[in-house]
Order: sequence, then C-alpha cells, then structure tokens
Amino acid sequence: MLLAIDAGNTNIVFALVDGDDGIVARWRIATDPRRTADEYAVWLSQLLALDGRDRSVVTAVIIGTVVPRALHNLEVLAIKYFGVEALVAGRGAAAFGIALDVEEPHAVGADRALNAIAAHAAHPGDLIVVDFGTAATFDVVDYSGAYKGGIIAPGINLSLDALVTAAAKLPRIAIEAPLSTSVIGRNTADQMHIGIYWGYIAMIEGLVTRMKAEIGRPVRVIATGGLAILFEKHTQVFDSIEQDLTITGLAMLWRRTHISTAN
Repeated sequence: MLLAIDAGNTNIVFALVDGDDGIVARWRIATDPRRTADEYAVWLSQLLALDGRDRSVVTAVIIGTVVPRALHNLEVLAIKYFGVEALVAGRGAAAFGIALDVEEPHAVGADRALNAIAAHAAHPGDLIVVDFGTAATFDVVDYSGAYKGGIIAPGINLSLDALVTAAAKLPRIAIEAPLSTSVIGRNTADQMHIGIYWGYIAMIEGLVTRMKAEIGRPVRVIATGGLAILFEKHTQVFDSIEQDLTITGLAMLWRRTHISTAN
C-alpha cells in the first residue's frame, strides 16, 4: 500500500491508500519539525496495529509538505522503517505536471498544486478550490487543469487566536456554528461566535462571488480541509465538499510517477 503524507503547518495527515479501495485509513498528528523519524515510527506502528495492520503493508511513500523543516525526518522515516525512498511532491520524478500560470510558480504550495490535480481530475470546467487549513486558500483551476492563482486569507482558528491574544478580556471559545441565526449577540461569547463564524462565511461568499465574476465562465466550487464541513449547512456557495482532496492528489501523483518510471 501507499503511505501518503500531507504535512501542513498545523497537522500532518498520514493516509494508507490501496489501489483498489482508495483511502483505507488516515491519522493526524500535530506538526512539529523537531519530531524525529523514530517518534513518527512508534506512533504510526501503534496506529497500524490498532487497525490490524503491520508496517510491512507500506510498500511506497509520497510526501507533500509546506513545512520544509519537517521533510528530512519524514524522508528518514520512509527509508529507515518502510525500506523505501519517498517521492516528494513537486520534486524530480514527482513534478506536478500541471501548468502553474502565476508570477512565482516556485512559490506555489504543494497542497495547492495537489488540490488542483485532484479537483481537475474529478470535475470538468473551471474550478475554485477552497481549502480550510491554517490559512484559508482560494485557488482557481481552469478548464485545462492549469493553476491560475488565488487568494490567501487567515484561517478561522488563526483569526480567533489573534482576537483572543490581543484582547485581554475576551474568553477563548470553541469554533462552532452559533445555535441561533441571529447576528445580534446578547453576550460576549455569542458576539464572538457571530463575528468569527458569520464573518467568515461572509468572507467566503464575498471572495467566491468576486472570483466568479472575474473568471466570467461557469465555475464549480470545491471545499476541502478539516473545517470545511463546519460551514456546509449555512452557505450554498460550495458545490461539493471533498475532505481528502490533497491526499487524493498525492495518490494520483504517485500513480502517474510510478507508471512513467515503470515504462
């Protein structure tokens, strides 16, 4: 099986991908560039065992990362504990293989390119991919599969952390949809929920509306990332929510690379 590793700024997702069954297991750990290959191995071995598997089931590894300092230990993990050399998304044989039609193509994050690959493979036409991570990214993928650029905004957790840190009297609240649809809060916690949640939805809807107008053609909007489902019930802006888009992109990139090197 393929072990696909998506290393983000907040969390690293490890997913087992079977050629016939797709994603069969996934685990998440907080991103810490200081974490060693040995620590990853102990953690993963225990989770594999809980899932009734041995680490010998892993026969290939691919890594996509936006945290350069985390890469080395993940590569060591692949070699030392799985006996394989990891492919790194966007590097060498695992080049993305799509047009990065922006001013600084080298600066496009691996997650954004991988999302573009997976979204274009699943949906025809022009796309906007919204990824809810540490940052919220809005990416345009045109009908040919080219990455055309996008928007980077603070993620909802980052926004809340900044608010609580900067305002001494504000309490820390959970990220969740308000119980009421009213946008006039009657207490401090409710007012914060409204500002964070409905304010974020207003940002999403406003930015997507402006992007669609600029594209000028019919556009499908795909949401991904762990917090995507938080907004699903209170906005009609998304055509679909696909939480495993980045992992799917990693698996597709590995298959393409594996086939090309085999030939």
